[in-house]
Amino acid sequence: MDLTKEEESALKGKQGETLALAYRILVAIGEASNADRLIPIEWAHLSGINYNTIGDAGQEFLANLSKQAKFKVKTTINPMGFDLDTISKYKLDEEFVEKQLDIKKSYERMGATLSFSCIPYEIFELPKKGTHVSFAESNAAIYANSVANLRTNKEGAFSALASALTGKSPYSELRKEESRRPNLTIRMKVEQKDELTYGMVGYFAGKVAGNSIAISGTNDLDRRSCKSLCAGMGTSGTCGMFTLGESDGETIDFDKKEMQKVHDELNTADSGDIITLGSPQLGMEEISDLAVMLEGKTFKKRCMIFCPRAVQEQARRLGHAGAIERAGGELLSDCCICLTPLVDKRDIDSVVTNSVKGAYYLRTSNGVGVNLKSLSKIIQEETK
Repeated sequence: MDLTKEEESALKGKQGETLALAYRILVAIGEASNADRLIPIEWAHLSGINYNTIGDAGQEFLANLSKQAKFKVKTTINPMGFDLDTISKYKLDEEFVEKQLDIKKSYERMGATLSFSCIPYEIFELPKKGTHVSFAESNAAIYANSVANLRTNKEGAFSALASALTGKSPYSELRKEESRRPNLTIRMKVEQKDELTYGMVGYFAGKVAGNSIAISGTNDLDRRSCKSLCAGMGTSGTCGMFTLGESDGETIDFDKKEMQKVHDELNTADSGDIITLGSPQLGMEEISDLAVMLEGKTFKKRCMIFCPRAVQEQARRLGHAGAIERAGGELLSDCCICLTPLVDKRDIDSVVTNSVKGAYYLRTSNGVGVNLKSLSKIIQEETK
């Protein structure tokens, strides 16, 4: 790789061991991905926030790093494991809480914006088209490339952290125009086209696609369906971008049979003890829609609804939060369905959700059964 004099100096440790480590990470990734240089980025979004994800080793690494490191670019962060405002409602392990708060302090010391959200594209102003960013949250990376016209690879926790510290990223893969052109098309051959369907299409696409894929058979995606598509795709594979329409290459059909296969894989229960909504977290538009859908209705069981704190605050000002809470919904911020200790298999056997990503992680990480169905069905069947 061709490095500038400043980058060479940092790599050799002349600007401190922290920057040397960060540059070593980026150079190793760059060489593995055939990058010829590092390029500036304007925004990093980091994963590796939840203690359940990084454990003691990650907590200690961040604590040591934060004693000497500062982020060089705008840096936002993924959800943690709980909402401090509602922590008293749940029987959380005190050690988990203590270590999660220590992780929070480490990111705060390094200068991160404490967003605790997996949908940064909904709560922050987006930079101009073509801007290079470094997003480790998979749904956010796919959304950035596919909808926001930004440029990022599906970064790992360490690569995005290194980019936040240096303001640089290897110029490889989806940062290059030629890698953004899909050579495979998934043709949607199903009539049902709600957010659950798009989540399953994304999950299917992630398994068969390379860097980028085209999806035909649909021309218009609402916000909920688009996020579900991005989240499903990010859950099952390495694909980091989609376009709508046909590509010049091979085509694969997504029909009722393929949709049923995905549903059978993820749907492991006929019912659920609780309902969870928000993986990815719900944005303002979805919260508003949900409040309308719940008018005159009440949930039959506990319903946990995850959204960014900025969205919940706005929803309270507009009256949507009150409408949802009158229906029995619980709004939680700073956390999400995935890898949260708020869903404990010792107390809960199965969960109802409309999220493909949530279904995957509830089953594989939380160890609970999943009853996967669309939001409209949840409102129809789980309220009175």
